[in-house]
Amino acid sequence: MTASAPHPRTDAPDVLAAPELVMEFDEVALTYPGSPPVEALKPCHLAVERGDYLAVVGPSGSGKSTFLNIAGLLDVPTQGRYLLDGTDTTALREADRTALRGRRIGFVFQAFHLVPHRSAVENVTLSMLYAGTPRRERRERALEALHRVGLDHRADALPIRMSGGERQRVAIARALVARPSLLLCDELTGNLDSATAESVLTLLDELHRDGMTLLVITHDPVVAARAARRVTIRDGVLTEAETPAVHTAAGAR
Repeated sequence: MTASAPHPRTDAPDVLAAPELVMEFDEVALTYPGSPPVEALKPCHLAVERGDYLAVVGPSGSGKSTFLNIAGLLDVPTQGRYLLDGTDTTALREADRTALRGRRIGFVFQAFHLVPHRSAVENVTLSMLYAGTPRRERRERALEALHRVGLDHRADALPIRMSGGERQRVAIARALVARPSLLLCDELTGNLDSATAESVLTLLDELHRDGMTLLVITHDPVVAARAARRVTIRDGVLTEAETPAVHTAAGAR
């Protein structure tokens, strides 16, 4: 699939300048060995600019998880190149891929994966232990991230004392604290009721307006409709849907 032409940016000093790409799939594919081999993701092209908001949709078994694992540097494609912030990740050693993932990618999952006996600020701080962040900076940055998601007043609360929406916001703060280039969200509203899901999606809209690059994996058309771009995966084939020039009011700039 060839990605659509880059969206023009009216705030750019030169609209003809090449866009800044956060991630780029160049003939990326993944085939699992077997008899017969399984083409989980067929060769595809995808370019994601800095500040994009992309939803990836598709039925169960379509290849969404494979796409997420490649984009998140958890799996290495068997074909093609994956460039993250201009770095060819397919040419890196595993240790370098792990380090790049920790610096450049934030993950938010359906299950919150919080440590139950640690406070909100401690959960966010824990994500910096292996990132080389100086100890004196960790709490300050964790509180800054919690403030960004509207939870600084719950910094010392335990997850078991928090609502589902609050726990997901802590998970988002944990993903943001490393100041990543790309925020990957996998069914992030799957465990939330509709009202709570709406508040979390509004937070994503705010992050998008602030310039965060978002990639959301979802089966929910309501979640997908919030994104500026939508990609469908079916039987391992990735295609991009045409989207209107004007998106939802919450996501418009």
